[in-house]
Amino acid sequence: MRNKIQACIVDDEQDGRDYIALLMGNEFPEINIEFQASSVEEAYIYLIKNSPDILFLDIQLGDGTTFDLLSNFNEVHSQIIFITAHENFAIQAIKNGATDYLLKPIKKIDFIIAVNKALDNIKKIQTPNHPLLKDNKIVLSTLQGFKLVEISNIIRCEADSSYTLFYLADKSKIMVSRTLHEFEPILMEHYFFRIHHKHLININHLQEYIKGRGGQVVMSDGSVLDVSYRKKNDFLSTIGKPE
Repeated sequence: MRNKIQACIVDDEQDGRDYIALLMGNEFPEINIEFQASSVEEAYIYLIKNSPDILFLDIQLGDGTTFDLLSNFNEVHSQIIFITAHENFAIQAIKNGATDYLLKPIKKIDFIIAVNKALDNIKKIQTPNHPLLKDNKIVLSTLQGFKLVEISNIIRCEADSSYTLFYLADKSKIMVSRTLHEFEPILMEHYFFRIHHKHLININHLQEYIKGRGGQVVMSDGSVLDVSYRKKNDFLSTIGKPE
């Protein structure tokens, strides 16, 4: 875990960026403003290599909107606080995983509440409520309650925005309102591998690898999944079959 919470501000107005930075310095000195961007392009270049804990996003920028920015990523692990002069983007902000939605001019108390909400969410993620239990079982929370699942019965996991879909050996599926990113470190200890930003597979259920730029895998449930070119060499090395 990083010692200090990292944040990024995206706003095409210098005054807007300066004011957020001022509020952060005064109210949350424990948070570091790691980067500031004035355009979608600048923010994109930063985010493809970095994952800040909190993103402060204005919506309408000179070269597009921050919704355009977010659409480039299947998963954004940051807490997103939208800050805008327009009321009519609230629903779209919620669909894009907003932690909060603040209107300009920003009220100090609303800003403090929003950041504290983000910090609470970060704390929950850093201490996830999906611990492994004895006998190699994992707790998966559902709308109805929770299920105890044998890890060996998990064929694969698929990212779906802020949800994860678990495919089990009995052909059932479980949808969990947690990102795949949160399950990855737990399951990797049990011979799982993330072959793609959308797919984490149980290598014990791997049946076939099909060569290609990244290639494809065939799983025990018959599913055929793409392997990311970036992940290909690590994947083949993991299964002991370097190309």
